[in-house]
Amino acid sequence: MPIDRRAVLAYGATLPLIGASSSRARAAEPGAAEKADYTLRIATGVTELAPEHIVSTTLYDGQFPGPLLRFKEGQRAVVDVYNDTDTPELVHWHGQIIPSDVDGAAEEGTSFIAPHGMRRIAFVPKPAGFRFYHTHVVAGADLNRGTYTGQVGPVYIEPKHEPGAYDREVFLVLKEFEPSFSQGGDMAMDFLAGEPIKELQAIGKKADDEANEKTKGYEVGYDLFSINGKMLGQGDPIRVKRGERVLFHVLNASAGEIRSLALPGHTFRVVALDGNPVPAPHDVPLLWLGTAERISAIVEMNHPGVWVMGDLADDDRNRGMGIVVEYAGAKGKPQWVKPKPYRWDYTLFGKSGAAPANPDETMEFTIVKHNAALNGFNQWTLNDKAFSMETMKPTYMLHQGRRYRLKFRNASDDIHPLHLHRHSFELVRVGGKATSGVLKDVVMLGGFQELEFDFVADNPGMTLFHCHQQLHMDFGFMFLLNYA
Repeated sequence: MPIDRRAVLAYGATLPLIGASSSRARAAEPGAAEKADYTLRIATGVTELAPEHIVSTTLYDGQFPGPLLRFKEGQRAVVDVYNDTDTPELVHWHGQIIPSDVDGAAEEGTSFIAPHGMRRIAFVPKPAGFRFYHTHVVAGADLNRGTYTGQVGPVYIEPKHEPGAYDREVFLVLKEFEPSFSQGGDMAMDFLAGEPIKELQAIGKKADDEANEKTKGYEVGYDLFSINGKMLGQGDPIRVKRGERVLFHVLNASAGEIRSLALPGHTFRVVALDGNPVPAPHDVPLLWLGTAERISAIVEMNHPGVWVMGDLADDDRNRGMGIVVEYAGAKGKPQWVKPKPYRWDYTLFGKSGAAPANPDETMEFTIVKHNAALNGFNQWTLNDKAFSMETMKPTYMLHQGRRYRLKFRNASDDIHPLHLHRHSFELVRVGGKATSGVLKDVVMLGGFQELEFDFVADNPGMTLFHCHQQLHMDFGFMFLLNYA
């Protein structure tokens, strides 16, 4: 029996148990004697962000972040997932090009892992690079479900040929805890390249004027912040030596926050976005990551001292969003120096002067926010349609092998991290600038801006597209694509 997200939210309910035994799709069934490469257990546990801040949440293997899973590109992997909770769960293998039945989204037909049940999942990991895994259930009004929990872990798919232009790797998982609802609040937008488009501002104003509720809808804020499950000053520092080249793999594992990261006196040489090598590696003074984005960047350790690597937002950093970087032989209190403002521009990492291939078809979507339309929560529509779990619509039919250009027009003041499942896409135009060669699976669309990306329909099956902010996708911001 399907469940309408909006109906669930209207009654303040959580994801119901029905559907846990769905037979619409099943994981590959390896031989009974085959040994799993990894075993994951989903269970309620505690994570100590600091001695005075011990948080109870749902975790993988009783830890946050979940264990780093390393796969080999093109070599079949088997993962046994045990669900020790009382509610059905899903594990989404974010950023991988794999079949719908194991991708980890119910909308695509992936079976739930039943409460106190187990599911064996097998797939061929690809593409190479930094990916991750996380829950993909409806949270709605329940801040103890979905990506508000601690269910997230990094994945690294070893390439067949590793250039190895660094001395060592460090994985950083950025995550907030203790979420709560508030009404109103504005998201900072001036860090993205590009300017607002007046036509989109007018559409957004019209929606505001027509709203039945004149107040702003619910947003989610957080009290505690962490990197690798520890608040700033807790846990071990990152110990480095002068002259080292450290490859940082940074994941924004938030349910809805945009994160920044700076290391005073150092620059980041961005070599990959969302695990995909960029055509033009580029030095930047700081990083910006939308929800679920990953950045791999090399930092040359050439500025000895004890430093705070942290978020630019003073409140968030002071409440934990940072980690200490300590040079060998250096002593003293960790130092923070706020960098100058910097506008994040995806096109810096693209091919210079090259144009992407022409699409076979273009699909255009206008995003509109309807303030407080669903019992105080904002409703999101694309071309005037909000996604329904009851009808599984809107669903758009594609043709295998065609190249599709998706153009998004954001008539809201929110930044949206747009995510396409089971495919990588190529950025075509961002913030009013053309580009090519940058492959991603999540990209930030600025408030009142436009964005275009291309993808090739080369992985048949149901494919989900959505904003990666949990609050947005739960309230209508998604659609399905399908082709055989």
